[in-house]
Amino acid sequence: MATRVEVLSEITGNVWKVVATAGQRVEAGDVLVIVESMKMEIPIEAPCAGTLAALACIEGQPIQEGATAGFIELD
Repeated sequence: MATRVEVLSEITGNVWKVVATAGQRVEAGDVLVIVESMKMEIPIEAPCAGTLAALACIEGQPIQEGATAGFIELD
């Protein structure tokens, strides 16, 4: 069974753009989602390499600081 790492939002804002898709291979530092907060665009990056198992946010919807943005399965 693969280990899953939870990816959290570091800021409260609106999901401006979803960059990655579920099933995609990602490396540490790859941008998964961009959050707009106070007219700034803040990327949510992959904390580790693996496969993006799922996203838990939708473009145009709000996201809270500390909320789950997605899950990465480690290889």
